[in-house]
Amino acid sequence: MKKVVLAFSGGLDTSYCAIYLSKDLGYEVHTLTINTGGFSAEEVKEIEKRALSMGVASHLTVDETRNYYDKVIRFLIYGNVLKNGTYPLSVSAERMSQALAAAAYANKIGAQAVAHGSTGAGNDQVRFDMVLQILSPGLEIITPIRDKKLSRETEIEYLKGKGVQFNFEKARYSINKGMWGTSVGGKETLNSLGMLPEEAWPTQVTKTGSEEVRLGFIKGELNSINGERFEHPVEAIQALQAIAGSYGIGRDIHVGDTIIGIKGRVGFEAAAPIVIIKSHHALEKHVLTKWQLSWKDQIAQFYGNWLHEGQYLDPVMRDMEAFLQSTQNHVTGEVSVTLYPYRFQINGIQSEFDLMSSKFGKYGEMNLGWTGDDVKGFTKIFGNQVAIYHQVQTEAEHKKS
Repeated sequence: MKKVVLAFSGGLDTSYCAIYLSKDLGYEVHTLTINTGGFSAEEVKEIEKRALSMGVASHLTVDETRNYYDKVIRFLIYGNVLKNGTYPLSVSAERMSQALAAAAYANKIGAQAVAHGSTGAGNDQVRFDMVLQILSPGLEIITPIRDKKLSRETEIEYLKGKGVQFNFEKARYSINKGMWGTSVGGKETLNSLGMLPEEAWPTQVTKTGSEEVRLGFIKGELNSINGERFEHPVEAIQALQAIAGSYGIGRDIHVGDTIIGIKGRVGFEAAAPIVIIKSHHALEKHVLTKWQLSWKDQIAQFYGNWLHEGQYLDPVMRDMEAFLQSTQNHVTGEVSVTLYPYRFQINGIQSEFDLMSSKFGKYGEMNLGWTGDDVKGFTKIFGNQVAIYHQVQTEAEHKKS
């Protein structure tokens, strides 16, 4: 029998794929669940139980959380990446990590095919297919949901006919939870007008008042909260999410251009990612030079867009990552943030690399590193070319008149 690796979440689509690949196509199905921080230990066990009950040849859960951070998330933090100024690439970044893991596992066990449950209307199909085509060029890619254009009702009837008794009752909102944010889709996001109601958000607001947190960064990576050090930034992210999520911080709706050319809306909540990116950016504004900040913004925007469109394996991404990492050498310090229900504010930073040093002068008050004559000379030279331009234009106009 031919082996197929199925990227398996345990939901309706991938459950359909597991049965269809085995019963109808005759494949030896090996399910793979890739945890990038979105599944609890209990959920992992339930997914494994569901897969094995469907008669798959084997099931494996791989924890890619740290790899996900090391290979993807830290560069999104270095670049302060928010797509369209809003979205921290929660799902798009996660899918790239999952696709990489699926390709590696298929190659490892000598599979002849890889399958995933993507539909034909979203970005995930492109991300999975592109990674698989590049890293596993000889493997067949099977996508039953996309190719057969299946409705949810058709899938449920098929599974019932095969004796599968799991409850696939459709929830009012589709939720994809991950370490770098949770996406939320519902009827309100299918149109251009509408906000998700309070009950749609997976994390409910339970905190009132305000709370100050101090976020410690070392070379651009979050490593402490309120003085408590963490072994790995993943643990710091999870700890901050536990603190800030209950304030309802980081909720928004992203409007974006999909890879396949249509626009779409999706709700998301990402308390820790939004607070981290804004705090990291505040620290950078103090410790980096003007042109470091300028070039970072340009490169990071392209990096985020190219990642979103599934082009993680393009070698230019490694080049941009090298630049982004180089800029973080002095992004070390502590950022004070106050959390409130539905919002937060950056209070300021402390860093030994702070370029806003009073020994060089106080903005709007006094100059200590230069004299008034220095500024007069500098201003004359700095504006020299523009002064020449206007003088030439004025003389030319006078000649015409």
